[in-house]
Amino acid sequence: MKEIDESYMREALRMAAYARGRTSPNPLVGAVIVRDDTIVASGWHRAAGEPHAEIHALRMAGELARGATLYVTLEPCAHHGRTGPCAEAVIAAGIARVVVALSDPNPLVAGRGFSLLRAAGIEVVSGVCEAEARRQNEVFLKWVTTKHPFVTLKTAMTLDGKIASHTGASQWITGEAARARVHECRDVQDAILVGIGTVLADDPSLTTRLEGRTGHNPPRIVLDSEARTPIDAKLLTDGAAPTVIAVSERADHRRVNLLHACGAEVVTLGAERVDIGQLLDWLGAHEISSLFVEGGAQVNWSFLAGGFVDKVHAFIAPMLMGGTAAPTPIGGTGFDSPQAALRLTDMTVEQVGADILVTGYPRAAGG
Repeated sequence: MKEIDESYMREALRMAAYARGRTSPNPLVGAVIVRDDTIVASGWHRAAGEPHAEIHALRMAGELARGATLYVTLEPCAHHGRTGPCAEAVIAAGIARVVVALSDPNPLVAGRGFSLLRAAGIEVVSGVCEAEARRQNEVFLKWVTTKHPFVTLKTAMTLDGKIASHTGASQWITGEAARARVHECRDVQDAILVGIGTVLADDPSLTTRLEGRTGHNPPRIVLDSEARTPIDAKLLTDGAAPTVIAVSERADHRRVNLLHACGAEVVTLGAERVDIGQLLDWLGAHEISSLFVEGGAQVNWSFLAGGFVDKVHAFIAPMLMGGTAAPTPIGGTGFDSPQAALRLTDMTVEQVGADILVTGYPRAAGG
């Protein structure tokens, strides 16, 4: 029975993935309904405010749901939010057995869905493909339990660890395939962050450009303690997505007002420099559940040193740049020794075009 349950649950996980990057701040959820060893209905949650995966599947199944088994990747909700409680709909449909991958850590759910189902005489099995479901919903799980966004740090460097030459030239270190992958990453994020140094040096648009389809352009966040963002920067003039400029209390008020007048949302977070912790508080409170950091060396160090990075994408090009003065991906003071450094765990390594992509999850020394 375990292998059968896992097989159907993996199909539910596959359904959930259709909406990757589109359900924030809600989780990714997929559901399939099985009767007489046959999938008779399926569904996935498409966006916040729209019906949940279970509802889509139950509507498709109709009377075939009575006596059937529902496989769902997250515990059915038991509260009234943007939509009604799914647990009640499951009970009303006559489902006989519910198999769930992951219990919902949302305090509004947190086991209440299971309790309702069991009280109605429905058999409930949980923890099937839990590890896969936890990884799939890593963004939601971080946001709903901490109210901070899940932070992914992206770097692109040469084999000898340079992000630009000693003259500052950086286009292009990685190839077209790697750059296309970055746009795919942007497409599923709630916000993209850079520092003022990147804005002044590159004047980026930070939009999502995908071949053959329209991408999602997330809000752009700029760390700009002194409000130095030029008023003709693409981030302020292209109209492609909202731009938030985080400044410190020492920013010139005239510059702040000018940036406001240019359409940016300017938030003051920190005394001398922008406080990253306060920024994450602000973003989380605004239902930004994922943040893609594409900063330079100092921004990257600020996030890493503060322990704010949840995931790393490191693109490595088969290129040797050299140069003592050539910048590296991580600046700041750095850690004192290899023993004190952050290490990546649960790593994957893949070739993307001519480049290598290393993905992993930082773990503090001794962690």
